[in-house]
Amino acid sequence: MSVSNRGVVYMGPGHVEVQAIPFPTLFQEEQKRTCNHAVILKVVATNICGSDQHMVRGRTTAPKGLVLGHEITGEVIIKGSDVEFVQVGDLVSVPFNIACGRCINCKEGKTGICLNVNPARAGAAYGYVDMGGWIGGQAEYVMVPYADFNCLVFPNKEKAMDKILDLTLLSDIFPTGYHGAITAGVTTGSTVYVAGAGPVGLACAQSCFLLGAAVVIVGDLNHDRLEQAKSFGCHTIDVGSTTPIEEQIKAILGVGEVDAAIDCVGFEARGCGHDKVKEVPAQVLNTCMAITRAGGAIGIPGLYVTEDPGAVDSSAKLGNLSIRLGLGWAKSHVFVTGQCPVMKYHRKLMMAILYDKVHIAKAVNVKVISLDEAPQGYKDFDSGVSKKFVLDPHGIVKEHFKKKGIIL
Repeated sequence: MSVSNRGVVYMGPGHVEVQAIPFPTLFQEEQKRTCNHAVILKVVATNICGSDQHMVRGRTTAPKGLVLGHEITGEVIIKGSDVEFVQVGDLVSVPFNIACGRCINCKEGKTGICLNVNPARAGAAYGYVDMGGWIGGQAEYVMVPYADFNCLVFPNKEKAMDKILDLTLLSDIFPTGYHGAITAGVTTGSTVYVAGAGPVGLACAQSCFLLGAAVVIVGDLNHDRLEQAKSFGCHTIDVGSTTPIEEQIKAILGVGEVDAAIDCVGFEARGCGHDKVKEVPAQVLNTCMAITRAGGAIGIPGLYVTEDPGAVDSSAKLGNLSIRLGLGWAKSHVFVTGQCPVMKYHRKLMMAILYDKVHIAKAVNVKVISLDEAPQGYKDFDSGVSKKFVLDPHGIVKEHFKKKGIIL
């Protein structure tokens, strides 16, 4: 099969374009690898992520011409000769982290740091700088390697399409938010602080409720995003207020500490109070240590990088941050960092969606747009709107709901 293909391409800081790109094959060009274990998908839904924005803002070493996108849901249209279980016609969710299923890390469930998919470092992802050269999925078609291992097949395609606005979030932000909550030890009755009310932070807050948290407090500078958090039962605090965060938490809980905290912001964090106008890369990490009780845990799904050309100082440009580790040590905190191993969670979260135990699309305020609207979607997302933009490259999502009398 040889048809046209288009994708969202990074053209330099603040600039993305929808361009014609090659139709995928079962060959990985950068690594010169034949991928008979791969499938080619017709992309049904693919989402704009905050991690993409780090690149588009010029805060990484991403090269011009990179095809973006690592949150992918699609229909299998071609399968390689080594693919045994995934079939043409299957509708699948694709974890953002690419994994071989064969190395020691994959066998231990650490699929975010697979050893066989990126010659430069452990771990790989679609459409991301330094992550192995795998072509991004903000496109009409994309190749997915090690398909039998990576693809989550939805058991009923029609029912899955009815829930596609939720299921499209299984490729990254729902498992990532859930992972942040799990690694912070959130459980029945927990009091939790979630730093950041972007899509990952909102997904994390919803995950905390799913896990049984008694109180979830979300902190951000953006009032629209805080209102979105309130819409599904969160308490909120304005980290730009001159009232210290500890005091704002105390006004809610009666004490100025929580059982668990999750950093859903990452390295582009801003300061608190009077410092809200400037970037303070370690702000969230230090805040989490200050407001988490002794013996508590801190989940860190927020992205931190080894190189940040746009950082505020020379140390931060190399990923060296001024973290008050002594405080965390004194309080015996547990810290968990790194990519979410999506496959550890995605099937269970799929079942929670299919059986109406969670409505994650509503929590993060999904907005469906066309592939051609992606550049505007990036601009709107960067401006701070409280929406999760889902690209519909072929119009399949909107057409499905139109037939049911729902206009997206």
